[in-house]
Order: sequence, then C-alpha cells, then structure tokens
Amino acid sequence: MIYIFCMNKATLVVFLILFMKPLLASELNSAIDSLESDWASAYYQADETRQKQTYPLLLEKAAKLATRFPTAAEPKIWLATIMATNAAFESSLEALTTLEKAKNLLEEAIRIAPRALDGSAYVTLGSLYYMLPGWPVSFGDDDIAEHLLKTSLTINPNGIDANYFYADFLLRQDRLAEAEAYFRKAVHSPVRKQQIFADTQLQNEAKLALAHAQQRKANTGKNKFQALFTTASLRTD
Repeated sequence: MIYIFCMNKATLVVFLILFMKPLLASELNSAIDSLESDWASAYYQADETRQKQTYPLLLEKAAKLATRFPTAAEPKIWLATIMATNAAFESSLEALTTLEKAKNLLEEAIRIAPRALDGSAYVTLGSLYYMLPGWPVSFGDDDIAEHLLKTSLTINPNGIDANYFYADFLLRQDRLAEAEAYFRKAVHSPVRKQQIFADTQLQNEAKLALAHAQQRKANTGKNKFQALFTTASLRTD
C-alpha cells in the first residue's frame, strides 16, 4: 500500500509539472503581450508628461515579471526595452548607467533563449550599439551593431522591427539604397494580430523613413550631377 501510495504521489507530481508548464507559459505570454501593449500606448504618443509618469510603472511591472520568471528571456528583453526608453528622461550620467544595465539584461536574454520574441533582444541590443557613442563615453560600436541586427534578420527575416532598425542603421551609414530596401520590407511586413497598434505605428514610421531615404538618395544623385556639371564648366572656362 505504501509503495502504491508513493507511486501515485510521484505520478501526481509529474502530472502537476506537465500541467503547470503550459499554464505558466500561457501566463507569461499574456503578461508580455500586455506589457508590450502598454509600452506602445505610452511610446507612440506625444505627451511626454504621460510618458514620464507611465514608464516607471511599466518598469515596476516588468521587474516583477522578471522576478517571477527568472529563467525566462522575455521579461528581461522588455525590462531592458523600457529601461532604454525611460533613459530619455534621466540625466546623462544616469542614462549611461541605465543603458549599460539594459545591455547586460539583453545579453543575458540572448544567452538564455536567443530566438525569444523572434530575436527581439538582438534588435534592441543592436540599436543601442549604433545609437550610443563609443568608448570612452559608452559602448557604441557600428560593427557590433550591424552583426546583431543581421542576426535578428536571420531569426525573423520578415519582422517589422528587425527590418526597420537595420534600415535605420544603414541610413545613418549613408547606405541609402540598402536602407531603402529594408524600409520597404518593413512597410510590407505582416502585422501581428496580438500587437496591431504597435506594429502599425512602426510601419507608419517606416513609411516616413522610406520617403526620407528616397529623397536623400535623389538629392545625392542630383548633387553628383551638379558637381559634374560644375567641374565641366570650370574646365571649359
């Protein structure tokens, strides 16, 4: 009887583990979707006062989620993302410290699950690398940025954010034709059903950036032509 009881107890434990795993995964996914929606609502609006009030609440929410799921990459990615956007409201020294912490969280998330959230950790980390200044001020590095952003595209080649931020990187490098191609891909990438608002807003930004890249490309061609014309005129004179 004791043996049977132990076997039944062991079976019950296994059952509970198997039952709880999908339950916890579902809870985590729901919490992440909610966090992203709340962040997008704050980020894509012009009221900086509201942003300044909302970001600390989202930071607290993300930190609690990271504590509840310490071995999950997703909460770390979103905690880092919110920290990075909130850094805009901090002093320069505070912001640099915050962004270093965000970098560490993203690197930890990549070690845990590199493909989590379709490679979002690579997108965010790559963006930090090209947007921040290099040593000795911060850790900015264009070569590392490009490697990270390309890695995100191998994981999620049709992702709006992966294509948009790589295009933005290329635009800053004056690689206009390449930037145009990736902005166009971001514009035509599928929108996620659970994050229609966030994806639509980023696509709108991609459309504006695409128009800007096309204009710069046209101006570059015009300037080259004008330079040739001016040179020819000088030679004639």
